[in-house]
Amino acid sequence: MKAEIVAIGTELTSGAKLDTNSQWLSLELAELGIPVHYHTTMADSLDAMTEVLQIAAGRSDLVLVTGGLGPTLDDLTRQAMAAMAGVELALDEVSLEHIRGLFARRQRPMPERNDIQAMFPVGSRPISNPRGSAPGIWMVQDRENGEPCQLVAMPGVPSEMKRMFTCEVRPQLRPAGRVIRRARMNCYGVGESTAEEMLGELTARDHDPEIGITVHEATITLRINAEGDSEQECLEKIVRARQQIHDRLGSLVFGEEEESLQDVVIAGLIERGQTLSTAEIGTGGLLAAWLSDVSGSERCFRGGRVLTGADGLAEFDVNVTEAGNSEAMATAMAVACRTSYETDFALAVAECPDYEPDDPEAVAPTTWVACAGPDGVTTRSLTLLGDVSFTRSRSAKTAFDLIRHLINETTRSD
Repeated sequence: MKAEIVAIGTELTSGAKLDTNSQWLSLELAELGIPVHYHTTMADSLDAMTEVLQIAAGRSDLVLVTGGLGPTLDDLTRQAMAAMAGVELALDEVSLEHIRGLFARRQRPMPERNDIQAMFPVGSRPISNPRGSAPGIWMVQDRENGEPCQLVAMPGVPSEMKRMFTCEVRPQLRPAGRVIRRARMNCYGVGESTAEEMLGELTARDHDPEIGITVHEATITLRINAEGDSEQECLEKIVRARQQIHDRLGSLVFGEEEESLQDVVIAGLIERGQTLSTAEIGTGGLLAAWLSDVSGSERCFRGGRVLTGADGLAEFDVNVTEAGNSEAMATAMAVACRTSYETDFALAVAECPDYEPDDPEAVAPTTWVACAGPDGVTTRSLTLLGDVSFTRSRSAKTAFDLIRHLINETTRSD
C-alpha cells in the first residue's frame, strides 16, 4: 500500500502557517507499515484541488487530506472530492443534527452557512468529529487498475485531525504486510559532505536500512529508516546501522533522537558530579539559556555571565588588550569565570564579528571558544560564515562539543 498526504490551505502555501499535520500523519502511517510517497500542499482553488485529488487517487492507495472542511467560502475540499468523483453533494441529516447540537451546547446561534458542513459527496460517508463542527469524509474511488483508492478528508485543526485519525480512521486501516521503524543519530564536528564521505556506501539509496543525512545549524542528523516483515527485524537493522555509524564516525556521534549537545554535556557533568559555569560575548547568553533549558541542569550549572566586549572582563578583574575575538581573550574569560564561580569547568566564547559576504574584499572572521578545567585550558577556533543567528548557534555548539570531548577523555582516563 502506498499513501499520499494532501494539505489544503492558502495559509500554508503563503507561509503564514506551517504544515505540521503532514509530518504527524506520515509518522502515524509508518507505525502501520504504510509508506508515504508524496506530500502535496496547495492553496484554496477548486480547479487545482480537483486536479490534485485526481492525480493522488490515480497513483496512491490511500490519500489523506487535511483542511478545507470549514463553513467559509474558501473551504472547498468537499466540492473538490465531489467534482473528482463526478457526483453531487447530498445532505446528511445526522451530521446536521450534530452541528446544530454543537452550537446549542455553546449557546450560540448557528449561521446558515454551517449547513454546508453536513453536505457530502454522494457515495461517501461522514467521519464523526466530537471536537468540532466539521465532520470528516471517507470516500472510495475506483481506479483504472481495478484497485480502489481510499480518500479520507479530515479537519485542518491539528487537535481535531489527530483525534479523528486516532479514533476513527486508524482503526479502519489495514496494516500493511511490512513494518517501518525509524531512528536518528546526531553528530557534530564536520560538514555534511565530509560526513557522507566517511559513511561511504551506508548512505546509498539502495542500502538496507536507508540512512539519510540532514543538517541544521551545523548539527548533522542521520535518519535510519528500517523496513521489514516484523518489528524485531527492523530493530535488528537499526542496531546494526547504529554500530556501523559509530565505527565510521566515532566521537563525532554525540546522541540519539532528540538529544542535543547541551543535553549530553549536562548528563556527563551530573554523572561525574562536576560543575560548569559560562562567560560569553559573541553568543549573547545562548550558552546559559540552552543549558538552563535542560532538565536537571540546576544540579551542575552554577551560572553564567554575558559580557559586552573586553570592558566586560572588568567584572572578573581581568585585563586583556588583544582583539575581542582572540584566543587570549577566550582563555582569560574561561579562567576568570571558573575562578569566580568555583566550578570544575568554565566555557567561554569570545566576540563573533559580523561578516559581509556581499563585500568582495571581506575576509570571513574567526572566533574562539575555550574551556577551562582541572587540567588547564583547551581552545578551539572557528570561521564565522552566515548570518548572526547561525554564527551564534554554531559558536555555542562548538563550545559544548569542546567540553563534551574533554568530559569523555577524562572519563576514559579514570
